Amino acid sequence: MSTFQTMLNMQLSLFAIMMIGFFCRKKGMIDTKTRTMLSDLLINIILPCNIVMSFNIEVTAQLLKAAGTVFVAYMGVQLFSWALSRVAYVKYPMNKQVVMRHATITSNAGFLGNPITQGVFGDIGLMYASIAMIPLRIFLWSAGLSLYTKTDSKSVIKNLITHPCVVAVFVGFAYMFLPFELPVFVTKTLNSVGGCTTAISMIVIGAILADIDLKHIDWKPLCYYSTIRLLIIPGVVFIVMSLLKAEPLVLGVCTLLSGMPAASLSAVLAAKYDQDYGFASQVVFFSTLLSMFTIPIMTLLF
Repeated sequence: MSTFQTMLNMQLSLFAIMMIGFFCRKKGMIDTKTRTMLSDLLINIILPCNIVMSFNIEVTAQLLKAAGTVFVAYMGVQLFSWALSRVAYVKYPMNKQVVMRHATITSNAGFLGNPITQGVFGDIGLMYASIAMIPLRIFLWSAGLSLYTKTDSKSVIKNLITHPCVVAVFVGFAYMFLPFELPVFVTKTLNSVGGCTTAISMIVIGAILADIDLKHIDWKPLCYYSTIRLLIIPGVVFIVMSLLKAEPLVLGVCTLLSGMPAASLSAVLAAKYDQDYGFASQVVFFSTLLSMFTIPIMTLLF
């Protein structure tokens, strides 16, 4: 089966799971409190377990070099996204600018990108994706959060090094170099819990989308933002990394992650800091919906 067919089938499966979350929210089986609890469970427990087990691979010099390349490359992706966000939305009112800039600097690469990358590239792809999330979270807690409130270097460092997914990356690295095998029950537990990542993440996204009011959507800025987030950024990443002759797997992971839709956190922060929550929710909804088509097409590049 081709990569495109694999990705298309996976996207259809993800969409179906997302619709389960959507249905559960509409029927009252998932309320706001439950959705928040599921999000916390995913970020603090399930995803870290999945990340740790993605490092259960043979260590080679080539692997470590590639991991370093991913980190540097995705730091470049984030710098480009940040710079683009500063110039791309100046014609819009400030309330919309803040939302679109935040949703350009950050993305749903953690919730959505990790399971998709693992599905396309396997565990080594997930490992690379986990490393790429470090630069993303650096920008999330610095340039991203500064759009809504003031930040300082101490808070940025604290938020970064204590984030469960970042901690899981370092635990995973330590796991790679252990001179002995972990007990079977430990690896089985981590695999079982981590295996819930895809289902829980898509159910949460579906529940978030169910709260969006579709009657008052401003389509023009949504189309403009989605073009930048889903097409321009990954297109530039693919071209630049191809010219630099990046390793195919590194190229594929970075391109795929850079084309993820807006993060649900953009809407959460907008609500918390009295910004345009309704518009932020529309950005999340529309870009996520379009990504169901753009991501499979993107896989034709590699």
